Amino acid sequence: MQFPIHCKTLLSLLADGHFHSGTGLARSLGLSRSAVWGMIHDLQARGLAFSAVPGKGYRLAKPLELLDGDTILASLSETARQRILGLEIHDELDSTNTFLMSQAASGRPSGTVCLAESQTAGRGRIGRAWQSPYGGAICLSLLWRFEEHGSVAGLSLAVGVAIHRALRRAGIKGIGLKWPNDLLCEDRKLGGILLEVVGEAHGRCAVVVGIGLNVQLPSGPAKAIDQAWTDLSQIIGGKPPSRNQLIAYLLEELLDLLAHYPTRGLSAYLDEWRQWHCMGGRKAVLHVGDKTIEGVVAGVSEAGLLLLDCGEAGLKEFASGDVRLRADQGKRSAQ
Repeated sequence: MQFPIHCKTLLSLLADGHFHSGTGLARSLGLSRSAVWGMIHDLQARGLAFSAVPGKGYRLAKPLELLDGDTILASLSETARQRILGLEIHDELDSTNTFLMSQAASGRPSGTVCLAESQTAGRGRIGRAWQSPYGGAICLSLLWRFEEHGSVAGLSLAVGVAIHRALRRAGIKGIGLKWPNDLLCEDRKLGGILLEVVGEAHGRCAVVVGIGLNVQLPSGPAKAIDQAWTDLSQIIGGKPPSRNQLIAYLLEELLDLLAHYPTRGLSAYLDEWRQWHCMGGRKAVLHVGDKTIEGVVAGVSEAGLLLLDCGEAGLKEFASGDVRLRADQGKRSAQ
């Protein structure tokens, strides 16, 4: 979904975070002042925070960098640009993954990228909702096709490594990886990965790699988050990095990963994943369906399975589940 052109132009005018008079905005848009107020009211309903001061006009509570496809593509290497066969930016979607899954069924090729400024029904693992207020996060999905279904084994862990590399390129430090697909900073969730796979004929499959990263969440929508969270602006203690540049870093790393994963496999990324694993040696509870298993996180196997030391029951492997620290487990910083 795209916003009406006047609404998008209004956002562009206000993106600098400075005050703009209602009269000046109305003149620039060729609309009435009441129409301008109506659009600002609609944008507030979508999670954007504004200040309105008589004699000064309107301003966004924080400057806003809008996503720009040309800027993203210009920041990529030639190899990465050649691997992108479609890039779409939406003002609002229910979910970038849902959108690309439907596109996969329609035959869209590997290298199709979908970005959204906001999501109304963003999804995490196990059906959890993912809060994605307008301009406050990175909502990215990438479609890739594999010749063999078995080629995707362990892919979510490798994607975590690719994201970690991209964040380090952007100067973001202190990020840890949590099995199987979360990114944390000091035990607070920064982002997550959602992989969805559709099998096709002759063993082929289509994979949609979904990434959500909190960049600068407004206080209003953030109240709906039901777990400890953080965003990049908090981590670096100031202005967050450029979303367009960070997306370029993410695409560079992801496209290289996906292009070579059938031959490299998880083993090429496992040592690095273990280096940044932030829950090793910690007491945790694993939720698998309606079962709970307590133990100490002992890392991951060569196949990417979670290893949990269950005391007298011994070391056990798990292919899926939701890991949560035990309530008596103290915090520690990521490596």
